[in-house]
Amino acid sequence: MAARPLDVAFKALAHPDRRRLLDLTREETSVGELVNATGLTQPAVSQHLRTLREARLITARSDGTRRLYRVDTELLDEVRRYLDGFWTDRLGRLKAVAETIDDGTTP
Repeated sequence: MAARPLDVAFKALAHPDRRRLLDLTREETSVGELVNATGLTQPAVSQHLRTLREARLITARSDGTRRLYRVDTELLDEVRRYLDGFWTDRLGRLKAVAETIDDGTTP
């Protein structure tokens, strides 16, 4: 059974170094720049970038001899919507409780 894209994305996001790389690739960034910014080795950065690319969380494009990486927000938006669902439910319940307190019918 193939893993769902959202499951793969969450697995990729579970590692703190990959989350840091995702943050650093809001603008197009080269591997060398990422190595300098993180202090990770070039092989470690490359492995994390491969995982993020396979999870569809970043894209890469060639610019001469360099590859530039950037966040791909399409699947990241789906991750955000999934997580927002938890807040929507909780905020709805909080609103209902607040309204009962406000109208004097505290449970």
